[in-house]
Amino acid sequence: MLIPCVLTIAGSDPSGGAGIQADLKTFSALGAYGASVITALTAQNTCGVRSVEVVSCEFIAAQLDAVLDDLDIRAAKIGMVADPQVVEMLADRLAQRRPPWIVLDPVLVAKSGDALVDDAAISAVAKYLVPLADIITPNLHEAAVLLGERRLIGRSDMPAVARELRARGAKAVLIKGGALEGQACDDLLVSDAGEQWLCAPRIETDNLHGTGCSMSSAITARLAQGRSLPQAVEEAREWLLGALRASDQLSVGKGRGPVHHFHALW
Repeated sequence: MLIPCVLTIAGSDPSGGAGIQADLKTFSALGAYGASVITALTAQNTCGVRSVEVVSCEFIAAQLDAVLDDLDIRAAKIGMVADPQVVEMLADRLAQRRPPWIVLDPVLVAKSGDALVDDAAISAVAKYLVPLADIITPNLHEAAVLLGERRLIGRSDMPAVARELRARGAKAVLIKGGALEGQACDDLLVSDAGEQWLCAPRIETDNLHGTGCSMSSAITARLAQGRSLPQAVEEAREWLLGALRASDQLSVGKGRGPVHHFHALW
C-alpha cells in the first residue's frame, strides 16, 4: 500500500500541541506522510501566545517550491497565514500547481483568545484562500470574523453563515460548534450534497489545545487516502473525539493541554 504525501502550510507551535507540530502528528497517526511549509514562528505554550514572528514571503515560497518540485502532494492543508502578501503568493502558486484537495483552516484566534492575525490578513484570506479551498473549517468565531462580524454566532445562525460563506466562494464549509453552550458538540457540514449536522455529546476535558489544527489535518489525510468529502469529515471527527477522550492520559503543560494524537497507537 502506498502512503499518500500530504502538506501542511501553517505556523509553528514550540509546545507541540497545535500548528505544524499537531498537523504532522495527525498525519502520522492516520497513516499519511506529512511535509510542511512554515509560515510563522510563535512563542506559545498551553497557557497562551506570547509572540508571533512571520516568515518572509520569499522564504515561504522557497519552501513551497522545494516540496512541490519533489513530492507528489495528494492533499494540502492551509492553517495560519499572517501576512496578506503571503496569502496572495500561496493562492497564486497553489492555483498553478494545485493538489487534488485543498483544506483551509482559517486560524485567526488562539484557544486562549489571543489574536494571531490582523484585519488585513483576514481580508486577504477571505478574498484569495476561501474560494481556492475545497473545504474550509472555521470555528464559530472564525466563521463570523470571515464575514466581517464581531459577534459570536449561535447554533441557529450556523446554516445561514455557512451558506453565506459558500456564496463568497467556499466550495464546502464545516462550521465547528465546540464553543456552543450545553452538553452537545454539534458541527455543521454544508456542501453540494446539502446540509449535514454532525452531533456528539461534549467531552469534558480542558485538553483542547490544537483541536482545530488536528481536525483539519485529519480531514486532509483522509481525503488524500481517497475518502469522499463527507466521509473524510466524519472519519476525522470520530478520530478527534477519540483523541479528546484519551487526552487525560497525557500530562502536558499548565494550561489547556493537547489532544492525544496517538491514542489508537500507543
